[in-house]
Amino acid sequence: MNCVIFGAGGWGTAMAIHLARQGQTVTLVPRRAEQALALATSRQNADYLPGHRLDDSIQIGLEPLPALMDVDLIFLACPSKGLPELLAAIGPAVRDSGAKMAISLCKGLDLTTLRRPSELMAAAFGPIPVATLSGPSNADEVARGLPTALVLAANAPASLMKEVQVAVSGPTLRAYTSTDLIGVELGGTLKNVYALGAGLCDGLRLGSNAKAALLTRSLQEMARLGEALGARPETFLGLGGVGDLMATAHGTWSRNRSLGEQLATDAQGALAALASRKESVEGHRAAEALSKLATSRGLDAPILSCLHAILYKGLDPRAGVIALMTRDLRSEA
Repeated sequence: MNCVIFGAGGWGTAMAIHLARQGQTVTLVPRRAEQALALATSRQNADYLPGHRLDDSIQIGLEPLPALMDVDLIFLACPSKGLPELLAAIGPAVRDSGAKMAISLCKGLDLTTLRRPSELMAAAFGPIPVATLSGPSNADEVARGLPTALVLAANAPASLMKEVQVAVSGPTLRAYTSTDLIGVELGGTLKNVYALGAGLCDGLRLGSNAKAALLTRSLQEMARLGEALGARPETFLGLGGVGDLMATAHGTWSRNRSLGEQLATDAQGALAALASRKESVEGHRAAEALSKLATSRGLDAPILSCLHAILYKGLDPRAGVIALMTRDLRSEA
């Protein structure tokens, strides 16, 4: 298939490398013209995914609209905060492109509307089917060809889902399909927040018991929130839920886990440094959006609320742990 990827961060670049490896026709479109020129010249993404050469077959798009000619699959791999701007730029052209499907690789909610990526995409793209591809997926490992399993979620005809599933799968990456688009997108957003909590456990040296307990209760909270927002709770027991949570909470490469660890020792310094980072830490922004969403729906989410207070209200991390441990006793069910 003719695949176009908008966004040349680590994950967009890794997906380009993977799809080219499967024999697909790939065009990678960076957000900035200077990055496009650097990629075309060096054939390596030194800023976001160093050490991986881009195959000569991967085309680098200098402009977004020419890349959409004869496109089959569109992948959006920008940070969630940049999605509205990207959709405004390419939306009309995508509507007229005849693409078979537009697939989000984004994990987050729009901070203003609290809408999921697929909701924003559907509004911008009209009749083009929209999907998300999510799960435990470290970009470096995907680019290296290490075994990876993801979930492709969409409300689309089964024949189209099968066609796209075959296109993105290969010996090193296996895509499962799901019709729970809400659940898979919420899982990819929520896990970044709870991975921050896992990092706090590491930074505070609370031990394995505490980290295991936090992640177990976080998963339960994810499923409860997801169900209240229209997802199927069993989705959170799959790759887009617990799978993505475990990878992000334990991976040494995880920016969200690392931020949590830094918050434990120097919260002010860690938060101040976010503005100068090249790569976004989605859990920080997601905590704000999800907290707003839970409050607006009257949903009880004590772990999410605690992490939001640490990030945005100056709550001392140890005081937050104590607050969670001294809540009213209750049944696990």
